[in-house]
Amino acid sequence: MFTGIIEEQGTVTAVAPSGDGVRVTVRAPLAVSDAHQGDSIAISGVCLTVVDQGSDWFTADVMKQTLDMSTLGGVATGTPVNVERAMAAHGRLGGHIVQGHVDGTGELLEVRPGEQWRVLRIGLPASLAPLVVDKGSITVDGVSLTVSATSPADADAHWFEVSLIPETLDVTTLGGRTAGDHVNLETDILARHVQRLLAFTPLTEGGSR
Repeated sequence: MFTGIIEEQGTVTAVAPSGDGVRVTVRAPLAVSDAHQGDSIAISGVCLTVVDQGSDWFTADVMKQTLDMSTLGGVATGTPVNVERAMAAHGRLGGHIVQGHVDGTGELLEVRPGEQWRVLRIGLPASLAPLVVDKGSITVDGVSLTVSATSPADADAHWFEVSLIPETLDVTTLGGRTAGDHVNLETDILARHVQRLLAFTPLTEGGSR
């Protein structure tokens, strides 16, 4: 379990084929300072398991499904990534409950600069649009953010917006994102559970739920 509060920016230092997946090595000094084999570390929002480590790096296996569902399928040596260690049970929940289970990717449609912040408009699949609400929480590349605007429910193409403060721009990879980039998305866990429960709710007489 994570909070979406990024602890450091890491760098991919190696990507090697491993079966139908890959083995990724990331330089992340803070993350490995107290890490052990089997620990969970989120890389740009994707929960990975430490299989090997050194003084300032760790290695993790990434399965094919994760490569297909996330931007990790396109990482290469030198790619910057957001890094967060798993939340300690006694720690503060500074962002929101993040599982590190990416729902899919979105495309950055527009970047609007402001005097002290930056607004990002991100396109998302129609299947995820019902799970994103104005003033709700969403995780973008592992960063816990508050949704500041959403497309209408009947829109032909769906999007949402988030507003980034200088701290977020400075300490995460989102500060370097430009239109056309793809980002990992994890919707709010409560919204996902509600959607699933409604799918099993029997229809009442008259055809309404």
